[in-house]
Amino acid sequence: MYDFQLVKPSSVAEAIEALGAEDAQALGGGQTLLPTMKARLAQTDTLVSLAHVEEMKGVCTDDAGRLCVGGGTTHAAAAEALKSDYPALSSLAARIGDPAVRARGTMGGSVANDDPSACWPAGVLGSGATVVAAGKSGTREIGADDFFQGMFTTALEEGEIITEIRFPVPEKAAYEKMIQPASRFPLVAAYVAKFADGVRVAITGASSDGVFRWTEAETALSQDFSAEAVKGLAAPDAGGMISDLHGSAEYRAHLCKVMTARAVKAAG
Repeated sequence: MYDFQLVKPSSVAEAIEALGAEDAQALGGGQTLLPTMKARLAQTDTLVSLAHVEEMKGVCTDDAGRLCVGGGTTHAAAAEALKSDYPALSSLAARIGDPAVRARGTMGGSVANDDPSACWPAGVLGSGATVVAAGKSGTREIGADDFFQGMFTTALEEGEIITEIRFPVPEKAAYEKMIQPASRFPLVAAYVAKFADGVRVAITGASSDGVFRWTEAETALSQDFSAEAVKGLAAPDAGGMISDLHGSAEYRAHLCKVMTARAVKAAG
């Protein structure tokens, strides 16, 4: 690991100011960034740790009835806090990695990193959530459909951090994933959420472009919310799917159907 300076702000304002330094980078739970730096695949002069920014932690409800999860909330804390109000999202958080990862990793860090096989992006996109980002120019709200822009690419601007994500609560929802045993990342996973005005289906782990909405499944499930409706669909195009030693592109395309159908059944 290369030498770097570690800054520990205690407020969002202090964190944003620290990130204004040249070559400064935010550090959430460090579950991706630190191993990358240890392998000398990444380098930064200054790490701005968000671990002590208490205003970015916890879960509350806003005036619109949305569940607001702080960007600095760990996976373990989110899993516990969301148990009664949003069980599907709680289940997603409770199955990320292993206990050590869940104790340190944060929701905001995962969403900002936008790993193509991460769990949280599926929950955010599948829920139609709103990402709240703060930076030197102020605070702005970004809809999930606009936030994720490809592998490791989001709408965040330089120096911005995710302070909160606001989740509308659906009538029914579930998250099902095929776990890759070595990494605990999903080989393919589906997040299905049924709202009064339709169904959203988000797939992660499959596409080389990262998390995406499977619109054909959304249309079918909005008309008939059943696993049978999914089984009658053609699998998504395998052309843009990830292909590696764990599974071919065609296999991942097939798993999109399988995991979506399982999620629908789990949602009841």
